[in-house]
Amino acid sequence: MTATIFDIKRYAINDGPGIRITLFFKGCPLSCLWCHNPEGISPRKEKLYTRKKCLGCQLCVEKCPENALTFTSEGILTDPAKCTVCGICADHCPSLAMQLSGEEYTIDRLMQEIEKETLVMDRSEGGVTFSGGEPFMQPKALLELLRRCGKRGIHRTIDTTLFVKPDILQEAIPETDLFLVDLKQMDSSKHQYFCGTSNERILQNIRLLASSKAKYIIRIPLIEGVNADKENIEETAAFLATLNRKPQYVDLLPYHDIGRSKHDKRGSTYNPTNINMQAPSEEKLARCRELFEKHGIAVHIGG
Repeated sequence: MTATIFDIKRYAINDGPGIRITLFFKGCPLSCLWCHNPEGISPRKEKLYTRKKCLGCQLCVEKCPENALTFTSEGILTDPAKCTVCGICADHCPSLAMQLSGEEYTIDRLMQEIEKETLVMDRSEGGVTFSGGEPFMQPKALLELLRRCGKRGIHRTIDTTLFVKPDILQEAIPETDLFLVDLKQMDSSKHQYFCGTSNERILQNIRLLASSKAKYIIRIPLIEGVNADKENIEETAAFLATLNRKPQYVDLLPYHDIGRSKHDKRGSTYNPTNINMQAPSEEKLARCRELFEKHGIAVHIGG
């Protein structure tokens, strides 16, 4: 069994308690306009190109077996009809201007990577976080890793959209110590517009989590022009207040456009519909906190 991983982050401090190792799974059912990890949306391997790192040596052009690359005044251009994403260009790039996003790992190899960090985890009461993309897009690999980590006493967190079949979530709940759940927008049609999917399954699965004994935190990327309006925040707080068990807290994450440069590397477009997205003001953050606390829901700001 293998998993396609596009990054492994060590010494992570914002992905759950303590110091952690975070595995980023390829593939996501959502396509949020502000996505911070757009290289994780496609389940397939992708080639990334950073023009400012390019030395113009043209080794990649010479080594490409498909003649898919051309050196131009705009840098290296790739013919997608010819490129097989074999990675030979990246292997020969001396400046790492060419890189592949996505690598196949066996479960045994991933466990070796996780176990390298056990000393740091133990001292900091940390663990492993499965993120993405969406880790539930590779459910067999995720569940196997959860089980193996559980047998070794390693704390397990899943960072998820919860856009997953309920039966798979049910299987993961007893194998998971903490869920970090993204909640973007309560209005389903707006969720479809901003994220590429409706939200009914997500809300259903939040109810499912709240009806179990699972520990969970709700994380909201707070964005002016998307979901920071009073109506959406009030509806979100009211929804969470009706659950069988409220989340440990709501984590409000002010918007930033860190994903913009990653889209450039992929050759894709950040915020293609030009929505006027802005970080909320301190005043808006305070009002949002007040609305949640009025419903008895604790709030953290900033991760």
